[in-house]
Amino acid sequence: MNSAASRRLSFILSTRSLSTTACSRMSHIGSLPVKYASDVKIQHIDRPFSQTDSRFFDKTTLEVAGPLGTLKLAIEPFVKLDFSQTGEESSVLVSVADSQMKKQRQMWGTTRALINNCVVGVTEGFNATLRFVGVGYRAALEDGKLALRLGYSHPINMDIPEGLKVTVPVPTRVLISGLDLQQVKQFAAKVREWKKPEPYNQKGIFIDDETIRKKDGKKK
Repeated sequence: MNSAASRRLSFILSTRSLSTTACSRMSHIGSLPVKYASDVKIQHIDRPFSQTDSRFFDKTTLEVAGPLGTLKLAIEPFVKLDFSQTGEESSVLVSVADSQMKKQRQMWGTTRALINNCVVGVTEGFNATLRFVGVGYRAALEDGKLALRLGYSHPINMDIPEGLKVTVPVPTRVLISGLDLQQVKQFAAKVREWKKPEPYNQKGIFIDDETIRKKDGKKK
């Protein structure tokens, strides 16, 4: 075996050995602390997240309160939260009981991201903008509901979920805001379902900066 092939084999063996170290099982997102200001209060309550849903009987409750409101999050039993404070800034560090287990390693980063979303939600909030593209496509607020006119024979009236604020500055724009990122995006997706963007005329309901590639029609 020549020297070049020998070096290549050594490199492959070294990378394979590195992939089995404990470092590769660390969560890059989960190991980052979630920092929050003094106007945010986070409390880990040792009680089931839900008293009626059996899926949450073994999960504790994390309560995040801030200037805009309060959010609650279910915490898995194997997740550990360590709180610390430096001056006026506080932080919470997420860890798991066994980082070698796939589920725990996955929930490590997910839990950290969800906690960070809660902190952003109660301090800044989340927004989604719907753009209506198409002749006659428009929206309005009527009797506390979101009324959509999308070319059907009748308008579509949608109930606005509790916790969301919906405004219509112009008939072709709908602004959705709320504390819960998942709730904001889910309602935006629900509205979009009534008229998904199509690639030929590029008409439909677009979320935020969403774009689609234009397709040419069939040529004779």
